[in-house]
Amino acid sequence: MSQFSLRLPDSVMEEAKRLAEDDQVSLNQFFLAAISEKLGELKTRKFFQQRAAGADVQEALNILDSLPMNEAPVKGDEIG
Repeated sequence: MSQFSLRLPDSVMEEAKRLAEDDQVSLNQFFLAAISEKLGELKTRKFFQQRAAGADVQEALNILDSLPMNEAPVKGDEIG
């Protein structure tokens, strides 16, 4: 396990303490969860950006154009 010293503005530290207390976790657990969540988000974003970079937009539009347009939406999928 690694250690890292972190300087935080007082306002950020107070908010983190409050949220950790609300979740009934230690401040250490709160920071670990927050950092892990952000790392997962960045990794996921990179994955989808790489997938999108290789996409064939015209092929996707052709697939959408081939779908039937006269069917009513499934109940709960209506717009408006």
